[in-house]
Parts: sequence; C-alpha cells; structure tokens
Amino acid sequence: MSLKKIILIIALTLLPSVYAVAQVTLIPMDETQTDHLKAYGIAFKALEMGLKVEWLLNYRGGSFMFDTRDELSNACLVRGVKTESITSADVADIYRTIETENMEKVTLEKAPAIAVYTPKNVRPWDDAVTLALTYADIKYTMIWDDDILAGALDNFDWLHLHHEDFTGQYGKFYATFRNQLWYRQDVETNEAMAKKLGYHKVSEMKRDVAKIIKDYVRRGGFMFAMCSAPETFDIALAAQNDDIVPSEFDGDPADPDAQKKLDYTRTMAFENFSVSLDPLEYRHSNIDTYPDRLVKFPTPDNDYFYLFEFSAKLDPVPTMLVQDHVGMVKGFMGQTTAFRKSLLKKYVTILGQVDGYDEVRYIHGNYGKGTFTWLSGHDPEDYQHMVGDPPTDLSLHKNSPGYRLILNNVLFPAAKKKERKT
Repeated sequence: MSLKKIILIIALTLLPSVYAVAQVTLIPMDETQTDHLKAYGIAFKALEMGLKVEWLLNYRGGSFMFDTRDELSNACLVRGVKTESITSADVADIYRTIETENMEKVTLEKAPAIAVYTPKNVRPWDDAVTLALTYADIKYTMIWDDDILAGALDNFDWLHLHHEDFTGQYGKFYATFRNQLWYRQDVETNEAMAKKLGYHKVSEMKRDVAKIIKDYVRRGGFMFAMCSAPETFDIALAAQNDDIVPSEFDGDPADPDAQKKLDYTRTMAFENFSVSLDPLEYRHSNIDTYPDRLVKFPTPDNDYFYLFEFSAKLDPVPTMLVQDHVGMVKGFMGQTTAFRKSLLKKYVTILGQVDGYDEVRYIHGNYGKGTFTWLSGHDPEDYQHMVGDPPTDLSLHKNSPGYRLILNNVLFPAAKKKERKT
C-alpha cells in the first residue's frame, strides 16, 4: 500500500473526531428558549471552566456561543436550558449575518467576582437580584457596611446594592411600620453596627459606605442597583456635609436649610432634586415619580416601559445591557418605582423609558474607570410587592424580560475591555 493511501485512510478515520472537536454549542435567547434565566448561569459556568463565551448581541435575543463540553451539555439538560449543536460552517454563517445586521459578537473572558450588599438581619421582603443569582446558579458573596468599610470591595468585580436606604432613614417606613418587630430590629441592628464602627449616627455610617462605593466605581468597579438604593445613594452623596434626617430617625432635627446645602456635583446620576424632610412621608425625594405616576398608570395592565435600541457595533455596552427577547417590559413598583427623567445628569444613558412621560426606568453611566447601572422598581414579576409577601418563585417566570435585564448586568464585566468602552 502506498504512503499516500495510508495517509488518506488515516485522515478519513480521524475526520469524525475533528468535526466533534469543532462542534459548538449555541444557546438561543429568543422566544424559543425554555429557560432564559438559567441560560445566564450556563454562560457563567462556562466562564468559570475557563472557556471563552461569545455573546451574540441582537442575534436571536442575545444568544451565547461556546465550544461544546459534556459537562455544560449535561448542565443544560438538567437545568432545562435549550441548546443547539452547530458546526464551524454554521458559526461562519452566523458571523456573516452579524456582519451585515445591527449585531455584534462580544467575547466574555472571565467570570466576575460578585458581591451583593445586603444587611445581615433578615427583613420581610426579598431582593430581586439575589433571587435571580440563586435561580441562575451564579455564585455571589454577601457583604455589608463593616465589610465595605474594611476594604472588601477590592476583592470583587461587580457589586449589587440591595434596596438599602443610604440616608439612614430605614426606608421611610416610620409612619406605617415603626411599631413592627422587624422595623425595630432593623433600627437596632443598624445602630449597633454604627456604634461598633465608631459612628454616632447610622446616617454617617451610610454616608461613608456610599463614598467608598463611589470610589470603587471610580477605580474600575461595576455597580448595579435597584429599588430605593439608586435614589438614596445619590441623596447621601449630595448631603455629605448636610443633615437631612429628621429627629424621629436619629434623635436630632434635620437642618432647616438642608435643601440649599445639597451638593449635586457629588452625585452619580441625578441633580437638582428636592428631598423630603417629613418623617411621615413615604418618599425620599422627587427623583421617584411616585405618587405622581398614579395619574397615568392606575393599573398594572397599562404600565410598561420600552428598551432603547442601540447600534451594536458602535455602542456595545448599552446594547449588552438591553439584550432581551422583547422590546417592551412590563412595569413594576418599588420603594423607588421610577426615576424622573428631567433630573438626570446629561451624560447618563437612558436604557429604558416610558414614552410621553417624565419617567425613565433603566439607566447607565460611566464614572472614572467603572460604570453604574440602575433599574427602578422592586421585583419585575411582582407588580406591587408588599412587606411580608412571599418571595417570587422564578421557576414560574423562567422567561422573565425584567429579570433578564438584571442578569445582563452580571455578565457585563466579563466582556473584553475594549468592547466595554463607551
């Protein structure tokens, strides 16, 4: 037998295994996906395994693609995530489509270290981000004020702010819940922590925590926040040298000239807002459009906001953050239900807004080397989550557009740096 024939036989024998190695897994994220939320967890798991994941922006709802591995295939099967096995020829076709359409491929390189800022005492409500991370099987670490003041943020790439009140007013729940056991325990826990760390007031401790988080972003951190955290975070920054806290919360009255002393140059996203100094008013400032919005949105049936469509090739960052299988997301209330558009700083990018109304629901901005992304409302699948309501069962909302927005942010820091520039 000639040498050429021997080489040909060997080549034909090896051909099937070559194609097997070249097999690629596509996780479609359009309406065909059986569990959008757990799909993010699979992409995260692939990164933890050292694989590079391609995020195909605007291609079939922002699909994921990576080299096939048995462990990942089995995980998809167990978790109920739909996948498609494709060849290198299919990949080439996808690339050609991306090249000619408003699409882009972004390479995710490394699983980010995730921290969730949350109090150590149990409260009678739930945090949507913690629910999403848990359901998607994405690892995270819980940290609080003492950890942040001790420098723990240096260990994390991404930080989520629990629906915290950074003004030290305990969510402005005083009028309704001040006699409830959970409220009294919340006050006691925060006051004990402040005393332990050498502060006279909880508001002073929260102020310093907010300043450290802001510096974390400046140095390159990624910060995501929901509900009351964005609003009270900026209020705390603006009132660094000001007392805006009534005596019901800290034992001494607020400065009567507090409004005039607010410094908007210190804030991240909002300016020219007015704070509420009334302890009995369930409102921190006019950043939140509630209760004004009730005139326009009397029921959940007509409460929606629209996601902006960006140029995937020119603006990959906002495009990453709005990846979804729908362009319209149903609204949901919270301690801060929606942000007033007229109070945004000019450099803030609006990702989702309500048409024809002074209201935005989803925003993004750069600060220093890092970024912040804020989503208003409390729970995307519970229109009016009340204190004491049971946690949302995400197995009943596997394809939630609102929860997808949260998980887009979790993967965002994994993108190659040059693709994150805005």
